[in-house]
Amino acid sequence: MNDFQAVADRVEIEALRGEFTDSAMMRDRPRLASLFTPDGVLRMPNIPVELTGREEIRAGGERLQAQWDFFVQTTHPGTILLDGDTATGRAYIQELARTLDGRQGLNYAVYHDRYQRTEEGWKFAERVYEVRYLDTTPLTGTAPSSAYEGNAAPAAATAFAAPAPAEQVERTAAALRANGFTVEVLDDAAAARARVEDLLPAGARVFTGASETLRLSGIEEDINTGERYDAVRPRVLAVDRATGADEIRRLTANPDYVVNSVAAVTETGSLVLASGSGSQLPANAGGAAHAVWVVGAQKVVPDLSTALRRIEEHALPLENIRAQAAYGRPSAVNRILILNAEPHPGRGTVLLLREAIGY
Repeated sequence: MNDFQAVADRVEIEALRGEFTDSAMMRDRPRLASLFTPDGVLRMPNIPVELTGREEIRAGGERLQAQWDFFVQTTHPGTILLDGDTATGRAYIQELARTLDGRQGLNYAVYHDRYQRTEEGWKFAERVYEVRYLDTTPLTGTAPSSAYEGNAAPAAATAFAAPAPAEQVERTAAALRANGFTVEVLDDAAAARARVEDLLPAGARVFTGASETLRLSGIEEDINTGERYDAVRPRVLAVDRATGADEIRRLTANPDYVVNSVAAVTETGSLVLASGSGSQLPANAGGAAHAVWVVGAQKVVPDLSTALRRIEEHALPLENIRAQAAYGRPSAVNRILILNAEPHPGRGTVLLLREAIGY
């Protein structure tokens, strides 16, 4: 083989590796699979994944990519050792990724490759992925929504509906405690319902915020029906909206307890609430003597910028559906309350669930 052919082979193999990264970034699974020989193998032991043949590689890539919130891969040139119609080589990888269930991080890896010359050109006979360094520290950046034609990123409704994994929930709980909140991590809504009953003394004046979490868990019904508590919401609903605005404001602003949920909770220890009218925010901000927030695991996000995205892209569309059915008009995010810390020890309790509930 002359030197010109060797140079051409190296250029083509390097282009093949670049095409792999481009296919992954563009979420083009059929193109990625076509880069392998018909019996080619993709092995990723740390995941673990082993895919053989183009169809398995295409389907496996689709399963993996469906889990991404975002993914960025950069390939750096490595070695190529030619041996006639076969070759071996290594490519060096840097990746930033976050999945829909909250796993995230930065890693450096190596692809150990075998290449095969075919009638279609050089193809991968085998790629073996070896992680050399992994940092799972929460990423501070965000990625704009993708909209590649035919390969759109997963819908926000999916991205923000999956419950965070246990380690992310525990990190969030620790950050909230460091910021002055009392935090209890509970398994499910049934446990939260029982715990709310323990936390609220009989006869307390209790205001419940408008919350699907409270409704679905039964907490709203527990508080607002029966005679155990001096429930504020039934009294508010009895007031004429046209003439009783001042009375409603006084009733909701300073109860003994406010029980509510949030739109998002960050791994840095902040609670984020959104409202159309703002009527429930004063009690949450400090007007109530005590506050209890019941929060599903799907509301855990890395940071405030992602929390605001969650409100606009996930919570608001779902609340619009509810508001249209209940009131005949859409909702809106007119007020946002961010609680970065609780300065009064013992005032604010977060019941952080391991399951998803509400939206």
